[in-house]
Amino acid sequence: MAAKIDPIRLELMKNAFAAIADEMAATVVRTARSSVIKEAMDFSTGLLDPVGNLVAQGLCLPVHMGSFPPTLATVLEKFAGQIRPGDVYALNDPYHGSGLHLPDIFVFRPIFYEDKLLAFAAAIGHQTDIGGRVAGGNACDNTEIFQEGLRIPPLRIIDQGKPSDLFFDILKLNVRVPETVIGDVNATIAACIRGERALIALAKKHGPDRIATDMANLLDYSEKLTRAELAAFPDGAWEFEDFLDDDGFSEDPIRLFARVIKKGSEITVDFTGTSRQVKGSINLPIAMTQSSVYACLRSIMDQNLPTNSGFMRPIHVIAEAGSITNPVSPAPVAARGLTSMRVTEAVWGALAKMLPDKVFACGAQGDFGVTIAGYRAGRPFVLLEFLFGTWGGRPNKDGIDALSSLAVNYSNTPVEVVEHEQPVRIETYSFRQDSCGPGKFRGGLGLVREYHLVGVDEAVLQVRSDRQKFKPFGLAGGLPGANAGNYFRDIDGRKTPLPGKFMRTFRRGESYRAELAGGGGWGDPFARAVELVRQDVLDEKISLDSAIRDYGVAIGPDGEIDVRATECLRSARRAAE
Repeated sequence: MAAKIDPIRLELMKNAFAAIADEMAATVVRTARSSVIKEAMDFSTGLLDPVGNLVAQGLCLPVHMGSFPPTLATVLEKFAGQIRPGDVYALNDPYHGSGLHLPDIFVFRPIFYEDKLLAFAAAIGHQTDIGGRVAGGNACDNTEIFQEGLRIPPLRIIDQGKPSDLFFDILKLNVRVPETVIGDVNATIAACIRGERALIALAKKHGPDRIATDMANLLDYSEKLTRAELAAFPDGAWEFEDFLDDDGFSEDPIRLFARVIKKGSEITVDFTGTSRQVKGSINLPIAMTQSSVYACLRSIMDQNLPTNSGFMRPIHVIAEAGSITNPVSPAPVAARGLTSMRVTEAVWGALAKMLPDKVFACGAQGDFGVTIAGYRAGRPFVLLEFLFGTWGGRPNKDGIDALSSLAVNYSNTPVEVVEHEQPVRIETYSFRQDSCGPGKFRGGLGLVREYHLVGVDEAVLQVRSDRQKFKPFGLAGGLPGANAGNYFRDIDGRKTPLPGKFMRTFRRGESYRAELAGGGGWGDPFARAVELVRQDVLDEKISLDSAIRDYGVAIGPDGEIDVRATECLRSARRAAE
């Protein structure tokens, strides 16, 4: 007969494990060198049990959730019987376990107490550069992974407390900004050491055997809660498709198709029917596809549900080998983040049919990756930014302006930091009027960010973006958000449009302008409260023309509602329907 679990102890230990992962995350922020990690917070931390189950994840990127277990599994396989106290292991190769892309370097530190392996502390950081043909490691015009940078198989980079000079020497010679990259790797190692100390303190208090039991109980408890919540959802199958504009080589759209199948206490997301892997670097490794699914499902479930491998057990992901959601080597994957965003949108679209009163319309996620790189006084510089925009309208509220999606939990890099560290000036950072998808609850506004090269004569500008052809979708009668756009302004002030994915020379005095898509609306725009439309006009979020055209609300030059004209507009709409 199984021992009875103490619910109070389980709750306390759940919070203790989560606190360790969060302390690790705080350590990364305090000690990292790059703005992409310390400001934008493109990293994650976790605590895993001795066999590689995720016990707790820090408050970092949800789409990294499913990547820790398969990555650690590769380390455990290679170093079976050789895991020792004081070791640190690292890897980044998506075809040797990591499942992400080369800029994401994983580190794992085994935690021992009284000669017993208690757990692994883990961290992943998106490095500013990883070598390869294009600075930043995020180019979408590579055609094979060999072009994308330094590939790191599972390695022991610290051997019983002694760092591997060979690893760090190779890393130093293969990246453009070695001080930054090595500093960030050391920040993730420091986070793992912090996690080790915290867990050992718990083991001293409770004993190693009790800690192991607590971890196992927590995973089982999470699975039980997940299954109970899934069981309450309706059974059935729901489908949705969304599209990427192209891969940067062909103009053909790329289909992301998700079929959500719910039966009993389990759920399957099947991507069969999704486009095959493509020539460009937007292919999405299977571990990241799985992580994206976990993030979507986690967002619609109770916020107090523990985020760990127990949560993942009732969730199944099907993706055909050789598809864009499960590419095979040597397919390039550097810019796979774009596809992960579209995967989440396809999954949320299917979930919206299953739970129409719970899921939001499509937002503008991390479609834009911007790299500006070159040499300043003979030394390399790399500006790497991922631009996140806005939420779609929700079943009971407007979309949130200028907030990254639930799948990513990303932050922006402040203008002051960019201008201080890089030879660029940010000319514009603002909202796009009328970019929000009209709805009873409108989508969030898209953003504009414009870069002006000032500190060097020449640089390379590389952009990975999307949504120029396919707008963020609305739901329940809501309209889509505005398309995205790229624009270039030369030194004479001439403005020309650019494709979604490109690389070009960037010269002093020229400007690049990124216009992010707006979020889709939720519900019939003509059902929107008149006063909310008026307030959006006063706030300059929408124009007077949009108020009339999209919402049937007439507002006079004094900012007051023309009640009679509004009634006529809305009555005419009802009559037409």
